[in-house]
Amino acid sequence: MYRFLLTPRWLALHVVVLLVIPAFVFLGRWQFGRFEERSANSERVTANLEAAPVPLEKLVLPGQRVREADRFRKVQLTGTYDPAHALLVRRRPQEGLNGFYVLTPLVTGGGTAVIVNRGWVKAGATADAAPEVPPPSTGQVTVTGRLRLSETEESSGIRERSGLPPGQVLLINADKIGQGLPYRLVGGYVELTEQSPEPATAPAPVPEPDVGAGGGLNLAYGIQWWLFIGIAVAGWILLIRREVAERKAGEQSKESVTTAN
Repeated sequence: MYRFLLTPRWLALHVVVLLVIPAFVFLGRWQFGRFEERSANSERVTANLEAAPVPLEKLVLPGQRVREADRFRKVQLTGTYDPAHALLVRRRPQEGLNGFYVLTPLVTGGGTAVIVNRGWVKAGATADAAPEVPPPSTGQVTVTGRLRLSETEESSGIRERSGLPPGQVLLINADKIGQGLPYRLVGGYVELTEQSPEPATAPAPVPEPDVGAGGGLNLAYGIQWWLFIGIAVAGWILLIRREVAERKAGEQSKESVTTAN
């Protein structure tokens, strides 16, 4: 009765099922791994956002790069803005509007400085029109903000290109920006959230990052892939049972005809 399982058509089906099962196991485990990774990242970012601000020098010094573990950590630093080396970051939409981030180095003394993203301004009337940018505060200020890693093409998905208007960049890359500055920079930047004393006018603040669901979709996808394993096995068994039932019905029909004759 079960010899049909060794026919070429059924052997091909067996091979497909045997290949599908480990593939679904792998895909499920990969999604579970992404779930754990994203959940850990979400928890770390949330903890950094909720932590009390610490002096910047406790986390990173000029010439050093910001660590991934310190991303979005709140820091404080004191210095004076250098508007002569301010930059605008192109293609930074906010609240559905195209605009720029406003970067201004904050000189902290001793030949060192930190890039501060002071916030967002709306783009001009045309692509070539300069936006209206509130000037930075004069004199010494204390800045509180979120510590960020330098941007790269790989981390941001933004492609660098030449021919930009003077004073504009596409990426907030401290290493590249620092090449044209008369002081050493921290290998990252600070996204301003508070300033003392407060400026009379300022760019719009950059919103807090969306921590997201912490990989909840990956967990759902992982469960889905493993459910597909059960569906594949159940379908395979169902096809076998159906074939057996049809063959039994065929044999019974033949016996009935023989008996009648």
